[in-house]
Amino acid sequence: MSSPNHTTVTEFILLGITDDAVLEKILFGVFLVIYLITLAGNLCMIVLIRKSSHLHTPMYFFLGHLSFVDICYSSNITPNMLYNFFSNQKTVSYAGCFTQCLLFIALVITEFYILASMALDCYVAICSPLHYSIRMSKNICRSLVTVLYTYGFLNGLSQTLLSFHLSFCGSLEINHFYCADPPLLMLACSDTSVKKLAMFVVASFTLSSSLFIMLLSYFFIFATILKMHSAEGKCKAFSTCGSHLTTVTIFYETLFCMYLRPPTDKSIEESKIIAVFYAFLSPMLNPFIYSLRNKDVIHAMQQMIKGNLFN
Repeated sequence: MSSPNHTTVTEFILLGITDDAVLEKILFGVFLVIYLITLAGNLCMIVLIRKSSHLHTPMYFFLGHLSFVDICYSSNITPNMLYNFFSNQKTVSYAGCFTQCLLFIALVITEFYILASMALDCYVAICSPLHYSIRMSKNICRSLVTVLYTYGFLNGLSQTLLSFHLSFCGSLEINHFYCADPPLLMLACSDTSVKKLAMFVVASFTLSSSLFIMLLSYFFIFATILKMHSAEGKCKAFSTCGSHLTTVTIFYETLFCMYLRPPTDKSIEESKIIAVFYAFLSPMLNPFIYSLRNKDVIHAMQQMIKGNLFN
């Protein structure tokens, strides 16, 4: 590895989504609105869960952390991208790129396992309701979330260190709107085989292990639901699972396409379009998916609005 080349890099250039000046102004407005809705929706969900005592359950505990991760996730990418829409030099510092890459990987991995934990919570609630309070106690949930954040951060740190240990020379233009691993590897002039292998192993393990937990949980959930005699009980159980399955489908499909393919010019171009879905639309839609179809959340929202109006 040629360390001199590596140490002279002080910033990268982000090519962004488009180089059309008119389209950039339109996209600035669109993504600004999406970002504000994302912040408002997820902050509202967090406040609602904290203020409403009947939402102090494991399911909403995990949902609150999902909203927190989505806020961090979106805030890690969007502000810099919005700034670059009106900037002549669309640059990001070396340290800024490192931080963006680290947080992105850490938050994505954490979100995968939070979604898996929510599936596990549904499984215990539906298949083993008598032991629910013991198996999903506050201490267990807090410990689980702490492990998830730690595991996500350590993976993000190790992956980012591998990326930035490479030598970068020649063009420092990242063909993306944020510092993502695959397009970053295209700039390396040293051997990337170890990094590519590590990225594939971590992505494969994270996707497959979290997906396995969810599929196994839902296998037993659906088996239990089908045995229920009450139609009302079946509808309630399916309604509880429906929101989670919608979120999982959107999140998994986009990231499968992004990280389980070798980085090429064609795959990088396609990944920019795919990235819009998981970086912007998924964090924005999550609070609406969980609130609009959830009677408990709607009731808590009505109570909070009435309480504020009364005060």
